[in-house]
Amino acid sequence: MSDITKIAVDAMGGEGSPKKIIDGIVHNHKLNQKNFFKIFGNKFQIETLIKDKLNKDFYEIIHTNNFVKSSDSPLEAAKRGKDTSMWLAIESVKKKETDIVISAGNTGALLVIAKLNLKMIENIDKPALSALWPNKKGMSVVLDLGANIECSSKNLVDFSIMGASLYKSLYPNETPNTALLNIGSEELKGNEIIKETFHLLNEKKTNNFNFAGYIEGNEIMDGNVNVIVSDGFTGNVALKTAEGTANFITDELKKVFKDSILGKLSAILNFVNLNRFKRRLDPRRYNGAIFIGLDSPVVKSHGGTDFIGFSNSLEVCGKIVEGDLINKIRDNI
Repeated sequence: MSDITKIAVDAMGGEGSPKKIIDGIVHNHKLNQKNFFKIFGNKFQIETLIKDKLNKDFYEIIHTNNFVKSSDSPLEAAKRGKDTSMWLAIESVKKKETDIVISAGNTGALLVIAKLNLKMIENIDKPALSALWPNKKGMSVVLDLGANIECSSKNLVDFSIMGASLYKSLYPNETPNTALLNIGSEELKGNEIIKETFHLLNEKKTNNFNFAGYIEGNEIMDGNVNVIVSDGFTGNVALKTAEGTANFITDELKKVFKDSILGKLSAILNFVNLNRFKRRLDPRRYNGAIFIGLDSPVVKSHGGTDFIGFSNSLEVCGKIVEGDLINKIRDNI
């Protein structure tokens, strides 16, 4: 089992846990037998859910009754103790017992507990929260999505390197185009930090990515840029706007096709195209944000996703480890 990726799983985080977590593990195993799951949580609940569904060669359960609540502040989560399922899962990565950790639990708590347990990669000051976004040509990596409200030009350069390394881990045969999210494409647009970052990246010689200058919000989905870099405030606003727009479009389409006989007939006639459209905008396909900058990878699954979304996050975990993300960042930083 030398090619097996060992994934530490916090089974108690997020809505509908631990059932959706275990269902996600079982679903992922049906698609990919390269993952081993070290599962942290209530052993009695987990065993009932996983029994007869997954071969014991592919999982181990570490029992704890304690877990981080969704209502906990990051400080409360840290004080809750070192026996929570989230803390123990992260600690297993710290001890090199597993290769990567995933949780659908409290985002702020996960970041704080990860930073308490794991070291930063040398020469990186701040970790960033990154995620995959769909575009017309495939996928983009976008960061930071909320971990750092204020960033220096060095932080943004680091994010560019980390984001490109993540993209190359997931798509090893491609060299990404990297751009800074800004209010215009002209070189003089933006605040002083953005302009300074532009200058630093323009002068930087690297085989890790091609610097493509600035990108505006309305160009994110075009697919000409693969890695989009911003501070956490701007990135989080962009993320929430994109999510809200996607939900608005799908909800409005549902209304159109349900409100009249003609609409229902159109839905039947366009069933295949509508399913393709629905699949393209399905947030479960892009589930799984990644904290990068720490010396071990930490993945955050959306707390409200279902078992399909969690399974997709586990697939991302496998690709990150297989793509040797941490060493790619070290080599390029």
